[in-house]
Amino acid sequence: MARVAVPDDTPNPAPAPAPAPSSQGRAAADPEVDAFLALLTPTGQRLLTELRDYDPADELAVATRLRRDHPAGLVSAALGQARLRQRAAAKFGQDAERMYFTPDGVEQSTRRVVADHRAARVVALGVRRLADLCCGIGGDTLALARAGVRVLAVDRSPLTCAVLRANAEALGLADRVEVRCAEVDEVPVVPGEFDAVFVDPARRGGRGRVFDPEAYSPPLSWAVELAARMPNAALKIAPGVPHEAVPKDAEAEWISVNGEVKEAVLWFGADVTPGAVRATLLPAGDTITGGGHPAPPAGPVLRYLYEPDGAVVRSHLVAELAEQLGARLVDPTIAYLTADELRPTPFARAYQITDALPFNLKRLKALLREREVGTLTVKKRGSPVEPEELRRRVRPKGPNSATVFLTRVEGAPTMLLGRPADG
Repeated sequence: MARVAVPDDTPNPAPAPAPAPSSQGRAAADPEVDAFLALLTPTGQRLLTELRDYDPADELAVATRLRRDHPAGLVSAALGQARLRQRAAAKFGQDAERMYFTPDGVEQSTRRVVADHRAARVVALGVRRLADLCCGIGGDTLALARAGVRVLAVDRSPLTCAVLRANAEALGLADRVEVRCAEVDEVPVVPGEFDAVFVDPARRGGRGRVFDPEAYSPPLSWAVELAARMPNAALKIAPGVPHEAVPKDAEAEWISVNGEVKEAVLWFGADVTPGAVRATLLPAGDTITGGGHPAPPAGPVLRYLYEPDGAVVRSHLVAELAEQLGARLVDPTIAYLTADELRPTPFARAYQITDALPFNLKRLKALLREREVGTLTVKKRGSPVEPEELRRRVRPKGPNSATVFLTRVEGAPTMLLGRPADG
């Protein structure tokens, strides 16, 4: 689900007129689709406008009032859409007020900052026509269209396709987006007709998240075979995918947003360095690359501790970061770095360490009491102790703050006490 960047100073256009209800892409009536299309009628649009700023805590009273003048089914659909728009604001910003969603679409769609980043890279490759397979409600499709790419968006869900059509219309992008409701393996995607393909396979099943790439829908191997036939390709995968599952002719990129890892993408094409690995930090766009760098040595904790961004850890680029920082590992199996010199970096958070002690709950409690620490941030890597349990047992109290790291140093359970190096 890809998106494309829009300059921050671009004014939001007025909401587009609602498209007329259509059965395009449907062989037979679908109650879910019909309920959604009712929201695109003038009456449905008025209801959505009225509910734009409603408080979900007042939903019962609001629903009772609206049902006096409107069918109960339409009111229910409008309230549901209003709730989804409020949830989607975290991913789509102000566009969420004009867009349409499904519950799965809100949860699984690419957030705009990630889609904008990906779309910019696609455009830099010279792509003008792209097939977005498993497009969902259109996070990536809309971003690509905003960037000037013409997109064939394919999804097997009639409701999802109807929602994407409405989104393209509402955002003024319908002339660049063709939506096709079909199984992705039934749609011919060939070089010449398309410059690139983007595949975002379903990674959830009846029992929740799917971790085996061959259990994706469609399987990763199917998407890789398709990518091999195209001039350019990008395949979205789970960020926890084993590195052994990454094809050797792909570049793997892990992406985090404000320090939280969101996704991984496999890139294929002439401009890709096979086997390369990349970590990208958004919204700033900082990138670190590498692959195959020897692991740094491990040793005792020095004055500063660096906590690498999750994208750096998932991409196995801790060694490259250690070289930039002149740092070493605190333990061969733990992704914490330590150094005597503080070097600014966007790829890790730095802490000044005041105490490095063998793990001992009583000693920690006494130390916190002595320093009047009432605000305690607990971080852990390689420790079985849960942060909330530790806070409950030490009962911090006082005006000061501190950070404690529960980890291993040279194989031994250790607690490190410190504070952020930036204040």
